[in-house]
Amino acid sequence: MLKQAHAISEEIIEWRRDFHVHPELGFDVHRTAGIVADELEKMGYRVRRGVGKTGVVADIGEGGRMVAIRADMDALPICEQNETDYVSQNVGKMHACGHDSHTAMALGAAMLFTKEKLPGRVRFLFQPSEETSDKEGLSGAQRMEREGAMDGVDYVIAQHVDPNAPVGTIEINSGPCSGGVDTWYATITGKGGHGAYPHTTVDPFFLLAQVIIALNGIVSRRLDPFEPAVVSIGSINGGEAENVIPDKVTMKGTIRFTSMDVQKQIREELQRTFEIVKVLGGDFELKFEFGGPPMVNDEMVSRVIEQAGKDLLGQDKVRELHKTLGAEDFGEFLKHAPGAMYMLGTQIEGREVYQLHHPKFDLDERALPIGTAVLVETAMRFLKGNI
Repeated sequence: MLKQAHAISEEIIEWRRDFHVHPELGFDVHRTAGIVADELEKMGYRVRRGVGKTGVVADIGEGGRMVAIRADMDALPICEQNETDYVSQNVGKMHACGHDSHTAMALGAAMLFTKEKLPGRVRFLFQPSEETSDKEGLSGAQRMEREGAMDGVDYVIAQHVDPNAPVGTIEINSGPCSGGVDTWYATITGKGGHGAYPHTTVDPFFLLAQVIIALNGIVSRRLDPFEPAVVSIGSINGGEAENVIPDKVTMKGTIRFTSMDVQKQIREELQRTFEIVKVLGGDFELKFEFGGPPMVNDEMVSRVIEQAGKDLLGQDKVRELHKTLGAEDFGEFLKHAPGAMYMLGTQIEGREVYQLHHPKFDLDERALPIGTAVLVETAMRFLKGNI
């Protein structure tokens, strides 16, 4: 399978560079999705366009088990600082998270499946808007699964590039591998007045100071220390003039967790924290926006990916996954079928490592046929029952 993937590496790289030159944001991935759908139709796939607004669902094979492969297509609102032949031509937009390569490798996998006698079915989920959500707070995965993208799927797999790992390696673990996410919004209301007469006001900044201290105690003093979690403030706004105490202060932040029970507890603790302002004469409003569940890799699916990786690349080329609380909406698909995501080593040898979402992020394209082969080999093992 690795040999077959290397044989089409030029096509995979060409797709990746084309998507990189023409990055698109959120659900506005019309060009990318159009190319994906056109290529899949040429290969003989049964293609559905516009799933989850601009997603593409493509099936091949008949009967038996169904394995889904997910690839995200959207870029980031970042001005690229690389100097390459394939630098972004869309000012202020950049594939700084590797989704261009995810899409290209999935297309490469789709091509390889057409050369196999499939003992089952394969479904590709080309997803928009992994990086952000729409006005209703829904990401691309949430939109696609609501429109039946996971109907009939028995297993689902995905990959993500890792600029810290060498080419020729993958990383995989079972269990929680990235965090669920909530966004919270709060308004603290006091009583404004002249900055020279603070005793006549209920200063919302003073109330805010007590809240900030309490917020930073939620994880360290209220949660089980064996439960990974984060409560962060991302924005605070209030007042305009240096000598005027305003009536209110607004703030917003993020919550990360690997357990839905912990999510519930953090929400309760946030509510308790903001009650402090009432004791001090103020008031508050607090609301939450659910961003997505944690990504929890299935033990059996992870084991199959691990073994496929070892057989293709070598025993020492499959490594333990470095877990983070960064959000990944692939967890939405995992609510419907057992699955897992692995990380693909894409480090550029001899160059400073620029992390995901950095304006100088890039990857070693020698990794692309490797990721393609691991996807196909893993899916074929599920279809053949070699699990």
